[in-house]
Parts: sequence; structure tokens; C-alpha cells
Amino acid sequence: MKALIQRVSRAAVRVDGNSVGSIGRGYMILLGVVAGDTEEDAQALARKTAKLRLFPSDAKPIDRNLLDAEGRALVVSQFTLCGDVRKGNRPSFVSAAEPVEAERLYERYCDLLRAEGVEVETGRFGAMMEVELVNDGPVTLMLDTEGRI
Repeated sequence: MKALIQRVSRAAVRVDGNSVGSIGRGYMILLGVVAGDTEEDAQALARKTAKLRLFPSDAKPIDRNLLDAEGRALVVSQFTLCGDVRKGNRPSFVSAAEPVEAERLYERYCDLLRAEGVEVETGRFGAMMEVELVNDGPVTLMLDTEGRI
């Protein structure tokens, strides 16, 4: 699984012009599910996401996690994170999980993140979405379970 995590002051996702999810302070998470990803990948990624310290404290600019900062998460499925452009200029998405399995693991990741105590909003799996965010910092990290996070 791949997660592009951005610390945001606000983020929203719309489908057909209608808001389907929005947050204030928190993490905007673009999630890509790779073929072969497992339940264990979703668990490890959810744990790491909840504990990831990207918010400032009085002492340090990057020191507190999402729960400490009373932030929320907006999770949007993004199979294009699985794109490969090593052979040409058009991305290949053969490493992306099949849609049924990708949706299952996307939903499972969201549920596991909630179980960690994080309030989670989502996009709509498989839909054409408009995502809007204000990156705070900017702070952006890529997590990948292939390297065991």
C-alpha cells in the first residue's frame, strides 16, 4: 500500500460538484492499493498513520501526531500512485490491485484508522473526484508498505 500524506489546514473532496468529505486541520491521505497487498499491510499502515508525528508542539516544528493535534483524516483512493513510467511516458498501472480487492483494502484501512481513534472522512471509491486542500507547511510524506514502512 502507498499513502501520500499531507498535513493540511483544510481539505475537501467533491463528486459531481457535491461534497462527499471534508476536514479542517489534519491529514489528506491519498491511498493506492498495490496488487498483493494484504490485511497486514492495511493494519501496519493505519497504525503508522495514526502515530505519525507531523504537527508542531511548543518545543518542535514536527512533534505531535494526529490525535494529539485533534486532527482528522480525509482518505481518498488513488490508484495512480501505483503508476510506473519507467518504460515510456504513459503510466502503466499493472501493479495496482484489482478494483474489488483495492476497494476492500481501502475500506479496511479507513476502518483500522478509525479503530486507532482517528476521525475519518472519505472520498468515493472509483469515482471521478475533485480534491481541494491547503497543505500546511508544506509537509508531505510518502509511506509504502513494500519497504515495511
